[in-house]
Amino acid sequence: MMMSGGSYTNIDHQKVSGSVPAVPDPGHVTVKFADSNLQTFPPSATQGKISGGTNPPRDADDTFSRPVNGTTDEPQSSGWLHRFTVGAYKPYFDVDTSDVVERLKESLFPFRGTFTEKTANNPDLYGPFWICTTLIFVAASIGTFVTYIAHKLKKQEWNYDINLVTWSAGVFYGYVTIVPLALYVVLKYFYAPSGLVQLFCLYGYSLFVFIPALCLSVVPLEIFRWVIAGLAGFMSATFVALNLKAHINPAGERWFLIVVSIFLLQLALSVVLKLYLFTVTV
Repeated sequence: MMMSGGSYTNIDHQKVSGSVPAVPDPGHVTVKFADSNLQTFPPSATQGKISGGTNPPRDADDTFSRPVNGTTDEPQSSGWLHRFTVGAYKPYFDVDTSDVVERLKESLFPFRGTFTEKTANNPDLYGPFWICTTLIFVAASIGTFVTYIAHKLKKQEWNYDINLVTWSAGVFYGYVTIVPLALYVVLKYFYAPSGLVQLFCLYGYSLFVFIPALCLSVVPLEIFRWVIAGLAGFMSATFVALNLKAHINPAGERWFLIVVSIFLLQLALSVVLKLYLFTVTV
């Protein structure tokens, strides 16, 4: 029953089944949106601090990273003055521990001859510097210890020789600097150029074999010391000669003389080390 205008109207309940359907409002306007084809763009390849990409921003840890495509965040000095800035040498110290360990292992297997190929794109000066520094420390400490024991066994007075440190520093730092520079000039003259930093890297790692050799020199047997010095010199000379052979081939027929000279010079270094570091005199 429904009241309309003050009177009641009867509703036939037999015609009503279920709920009463809603009556549409005549003033209501129904809006229908047509389907549209929206183009989906792929995510931008540029990642940064704001884009929220999965990769970290480039400057998250970029203290000593190599410049990408010749660009860097620091202002670069133009011309030859750039060689006197720290930033010019930072890329050559940007190596991981795993890289240095692999290069040290490579120097202990001289017959492979693949060191220059593996370091062609990323030669470093970090390894050569610390190898020479370690050699100076080992040579001074082992030499001092051996001479001290020898003097005590013979009940003689022992005095510390400071010249051992300065002499070792001059030999190792001088050799790994002067010899690659001279070889660089020679190769340029014979039109077989090689990177100067790569030569520093090669000669620096070639001295690593002398570290265990110096440690074994504590054995008080002169013949054993000669064998150790000779073996270390042979491995170091072979390592340098075989790795430079590929670069010296363009020099023509003279490449054999250059390789032999490099080999003999490295052997001469081992003889000098034997006479001044592997020998104990009381």
